[in-house]
Amino acid sequence: MGDSTRNQVAARLRLARESAGLTQGQVARLIRLHRPTISEIEAGRRRVSVEELGEFARIYGVSSAWITGEGTSESDGADDRILLAARQLSKLKEKDLERLMNLIRMLRQPGASE
Repeated sequence: MGDSTRNQVAARLRLARESAGLTQGQVARLIRLHRPTISEIEAGRRRVSVEELGEFARIYGVSSAWITGEGTSESDGADDRILLAARQLSKLKEKDLERLMNLIRMLRQPGASE
């Protein structure tokens, strides 16, 4: 795994963890690693084993392919955040999704964000 791939994996792991609302310590306990190890992985200074990759994917509710960027072109962090948000939205009940859509419509109205 080259440096750019390792950095992409590190960035996606951090984004997925944050989107899941987990701390590095919580993830470390779930995977049975030390918290500094999670920090090293997310900084791109430590490689991730295949087994660890599978555990991260399971905990974060994403695919291993997404974490490694397989089959995708280079994307920016905004694209990754949108994909993770869409995954979370797909888990909402219809009533909650409608409430969220109403909130989004309100935020898009002129003067709403001022």
